[in-house]
Amino acid sequence: MTGRIAVEICLEDLAGVRTAEAAGADRIELCAALSEGGITPSIGTVAAALGAVTTMGVNVLVRQRGGDFVFDADELDAMVGDIRAIRGLPNPSGVPLAFVVGALNPDGTVDLDATRALVDACGDAPVTFHKAFDQTPDLAAALETLIGLGVARVLTSGGAPNVIDGEDALVRLVAQSDGRIAVLAGGGVRPANVAELVRRTGVTEVHLRAAQTVPSAAARTSAYDPGTRETTSSSMVEAVVGAVREAAA
Repeated sequence: MTGRIAVEICLEDLAGVRTAEAAGADRIELCAALSEGGITPSIGTVAAALGAVTTMGVNVLVRQRGGDFVFDADELDAMVGDIRAIRGLPNPSGVPLAFVVGALNPDGTVDLDATRALVDACGDAPVTFHKAFDQTPDLAAALETLIGLGVARVLTSGGAPNVIDGEDALVRLVAQSDGRIAVLAGGGVRPANVAELVRRTGVTEVHLRAAQTVPSAAARTSAYDPGTRETTSSSMVEAVVGAVREAAA
């Protein structure tokens, strides 16, 4: 395989923003509450991230709450408002700003109206449709729907619990995409498997939570502080970046 493989790091810690950039990541997916699957980070968090980066892209998750991906009108309005507010933030280095969204109907199909409203709010900022994609009953049909909506990429493990189990589906999605949408492989990506993953599937973008557990800075624990927390691991980011660069050579 030849060509660059993009590495996206999913994170919620502000220190991790600088860590990911220094370790060679191409972009981040900035979130809050990853223990709940991720929700929209605060405006202050996004502003701080945009102020910290110099070259790396910043993709911002916009998800009003945890749980299912079936949103009511008030939730959709809130997400559209978040997108507009984030687009208005200063971007001192002019790094690529993009958004990560997703909305489904109760039957699991892509919610066309809600997704179109979110994509329209993003304007010229690229859009990723997140792992809600893997809940759709027909991945091929959902991919065509997203292409028609102007979505730039889809985050997926091929409808499987992880990218290894979903390899065959990822191969099919890459072939179907035919350059019309990027297939971003995520879910169980690790330094030990990422090179083989890109070789076997043909994906040109990978996504992972490069987490490490560190002790809490507090002397005493509580119901809110179990004594540890997760941060972004520089060594894991570096290892994945190195592995995909070698695979792409």
